[in-house]
Order: sequence, then C-alpha cells, then structure tokens
Amino acid sequence: MKIISFNVNGLRAIIKKDLPKDFASLAPDVFIMEEIKLTEEEHKDFPFVPEGYEAYWTVSKEKKGYSGVGVLTRVKPINVTYGLLDGKYDNEGRIVTLEFKDFFLIGCYTPNSGEELKRLDFRMGFEEDLKAYMTKLDQKKPVILTGDLNVAHEEIDIKNPQANIHNAGFTKEERDKFSSLLGAGFKDTFREIYPDTVKYSWWSYRFNARATNAGWRIDYFVVSNRLMEKVTDSKIHNEVFGSDHCPVELDLQD
Repeated sequence: MKIISFNVNGLRAIIKKDLPKDFASLAPDVFIMEEIKLTEEEHKDFPFVPEGYEAYWTVSKEKKGYSGVGVLTRVKPINVTYGLLDGKYDNEGRIVTLEFKDFFLIGCYTPNSGEELKRLDFRMGFEEDLKAYMTKLDQKKPVILTGDLNVAHEEIDIKNPQANIHNAGFTKEERDKFSSLLGAGFKDTFREIYPDTVKYSWWSYRFNARATNAGWRIDYFVVSNRLMEKVTDSKIHNEVFGSDHCPVELDLQD
C-alpha cells in the first residue's frame, strides 16, 4: 500500500500547475493534502477527484482560505472522522482520520507557532491532545500519522539549526513535544530507515532557498512501533515541485 502526503499550499493553485501529472506519476492508494485552503462556500464538491478515488476533506470554519486537509483514497475506509477527540480543532480544519481494517490513518496539519511564537501555547495544547488521541486509537489498532507537523525534530532535519533555534518549528518546546510523541510508542519512519540521510521537505519561498537546498524536514510519517515492521520504505519526493513543500511517501506491506 502506498500512502502519499503533500502540503499543496493551496489546492486550486496547484491543480493549475502539475498536480494531475504528479498525482498520476506517484500513483498513490491514499493521497493526503494539507493546507488545501478551500472554503465551505466555494467548494461543496472537492475540486480534484481522479477516477477511482473517493474524497474526504475538512476546511477552516473560522478563517476563509486557511488550513484544511483533504484525502483521496481508492481503498474504501471503514469510517472517517474529523478533528481530534470530540471533533476538537475541526473548526480550524486540522485533522482527518480514516479507519481501515488494519490501522487508523491520521492526516494532520499541525498549527504553526507563528511569528514571535504567538501561538506556541496553543500549539503545545494541540500536541498534547494529538498524543492523547493517538494513544487512545493505538489501543484499538495501529496508527499512522502523516502530514505537515511543522517541526524539524533534530539538527539533521534543518539546514541552519543554530540560526533557527528560537524560530517557530525548531524551538526546544516543539522538538520536545515530538520526542514525547515518539516516546509514547511511535516511530519516525524516515529517520528509522535513513538515520543519517539529510533530506528536506519544505523550503522558504525567500532567499532562493529551494535552489540552494536550505530546507527543513517537517513532513512526516509516524507509525505505531508494532507497525514499523510492515514499513518497506519512507520517501521524500523533493523532485516534485508546485508547492513550498514536496510530497512524502510511506510504503506498507499489504
């Protein structure tokens, strides 16, 4: 089974670029998109549904054209839910969870702590709620978390660690929360398979960052410890353009 996650940074914009071609080339069983930036008023129907796929999505109810997570799947889920426990954070369009026979799959767009870390406290609360949600699901069956988690966990995951140590996405608080999640029974699949590989999934639009590969690895597949033995590969497709992020991939044994 092939699962792809891609922060598209605006679904309507990237459809006009190479998304249809890239989608066909990637050939995912499940395709999760973050930051789709759709509004309820504009799109009652999902604007990109290739033949053979079903679409599920959530959008921000508070801020138009902000956040949002969409899922395309050709494997029919048993159940689909939105938000964390009791739908928390669905007002911001942060989470879509698909239940399949052998695992739960969570598509996530983690809140950014923002300039001057104005939302850091909110972000910390989200991290605690996400961990509680995942550990509760994990009691039933294994969990896969994927998406833009807005944190570079280790120094190897960012081009200029010392220059960013107090910036959103690389603060001690955010990195410690990610460590805490892994310590609760989960694995960062890419780092498990490629412990010494330097590869990034996001580049600023400023300072010619992508051309110079001054990037961050902030897009992940995190799985329950017991599911790691089923993971055959975890990839970062930095050859795919169209967004300030690139797609990441998880390959699972059937």
